[in-house]
Amino acid sequence: MKSKFKQATDRRVAIFVAEGLEEIEALTQVDILFRAGIPCDLVSITDDLEIKSSHDVRVTCNCSITDPKFNFDDYDVLFLPGGIPGALNLAACEPLLAAVRRFVQEGSGQGTEGKQVAAICAAPAILAKRGLLKGRRATANPGYQSDLFECGAIVMADSAVVEDDNIVTSQGMGTAIDMGLCLVRRLRGENAVKHVRSGIVWLH
Repeated sequence: MKSKFKQATDRRVAIFVAEGLEEIEALTQVDILFRAGIPCDLVSITDDLEIKSSHDVRVTCNCSITDPKFNFDDYDVLFLPGGIPGALNLAACEPLLAAVRRFVQEGSGQGTEGKQVAAICAAPAILAKRGLLKGRRATANPGYQSDLFECGAIVMADSAVVEDDNIVTSQGMGTAIDMGLCLVRRLRGENAVKHVRSGIVWLH
C-alpha cells in the first residue's frame, strides 16, 4: 500500500532535473523529505516532464520551469543534483541560475530561515563558477573540488556535507542521505531528523 504524505511544514524544496542527472542524488532527497513531511517537487528544466538519467533511468517530474505558472519563490530551497551531463545541462539553464543567484543573495545572513540553495556532486562547481562560493566553505565530488578551489571557495575535501550560511554542498551519491538529513534539520529541526533516521535505519 502506498504511503500517504503527511505534510508537516509549509516550507518547500524544488529539485531541478536535467537530462543526464544522477538519479540517486535527486531521488534520495525526495524520499527523505517525504518521510519528514516536507513538500518537494521534481522540476524539469525543459518542456519534457519525463527525463532520462545518466544511467538510462526515466524520472517523471511534477512540473517544469517553462510552465507560465511556475514560480521559484514558491520554494524555500533550490536543490541541484549532479550527474554528467546533467550538471552541465543545469549550468546552461539561465533562468535557473538567475534564480539560484537571487536565492543566495536574498537569503544571505539568514541561515536556515531564509532562501537556501543546495548542490551535490558536480553541481557545486556550477555555483563556484558563478562566483557564489568565493570565500565560502564548500565541498563537491573529488573530481570537481579543484573547480571550487580555483574559484575561491574554502574546500572541505573530507566533509560529506558542508553548510555555509544559506548554501549547502555535498560530495555525491554516497553522501546523498547525509545531505537529505541535513536539509531536514535545516527545515524542520533535530527531532525530525531523528524520526527519519529511525525510519530508514540509518546507523551512521
